[in-house]
Amino acid sequence: MTNALEIHDLTKRYRDFTLDRVSVTLPEGCVMGLVGENGAGKTTVIKLILGMLRRDGGEVRVLGQDMATAGRDAKEEIGVVLDEAGFPECVTALQAGKIMAAAYKNWDARAYADNLRKLALPENKAFKEFSRGMKMKLSLAVALSHNARLLILDEALNGIDPVARDEILDIFIDFTRDEGHSILLSSHIVSDLEKICDYIAFLHKGKLMLCDEKDALLERYGVIHVSREQLAELDGAAIKGSKASPYGVEAVVERERIPAGMSVSPVGLEELFVYMSRGNR
Repeated sequence: MTNALEIHDLTKRYRDFTLDRVSVTLPEGCVMGLVGENGAGKTTVIKLILGMLRRDGGEVRVLGQDMATAGRDAKEEIGVVLDEAGFPECVTALQAGKIMAAAYKNWDARAYADNLRKLALPENKAFKEFSRGMKMKLSLAVALSHNARLLILDEALNGIDPVARDEILDIFIDFTRDEGHSILLSSHIVSDLEKICDYIAFLHKGKLMLCDEKDALLERYGVIHVSREQLAELDGAAIKGSKASPYGVEAVVERERIPAGMSVSPVGLEELFVYMSRGNR
């Protein structure tokens, strides 16, 4: 299987933050969710992939090409939706399509018109009159209309109502039915990631906490409810995060590292990330 995205030891240093040797691999035909709290480094990773920031170390390969030396043709195979859509305020959706037709060699006007319809976007309304959700939808319509093979989406579902989000997730699913299409999706809405992602990468304070297939993560980890004394008897490496209360301790654990016979409940992705982020309390 070829890979849509390969990141090796990606590093970026700021005075008060370091993205520390992050490595992830996204196979073609798959969706990877990039999750983490505000300030975890998600947007930094995406900007480094796109060459919007200069990396301090590591390597980024997209569709087999090193992004440090990739030409325009390689970059056109990436569809991008950033947290802030960057269209002039006076531009309408129709005018945006004409601008993009001049910018992309593989622009597909028919696909763009179809995407505007699917996303229920008005053709002749000025961009400045769009809601935040409509602005994100317009960016998405553009990203889906120039025959991109990899979509990179930074909080693209922010500000979009639940019904529209569900429709957009269906569009993503249709996109990746082509085995040559892949998606890297950064989002705070973990329930959306749980619906469509094949892989999950979890960032916390600039470090990659885990990166694995979603189903493997849900099988690997679970939740236990025990007394403080019982928790103290467990292998410390098994405990990924815990919360104490007057009634005992709830902890997320690696199933394979705890004694056989101990009762373990399933864990959701959001619960897993919350507990891993805050550690033991």
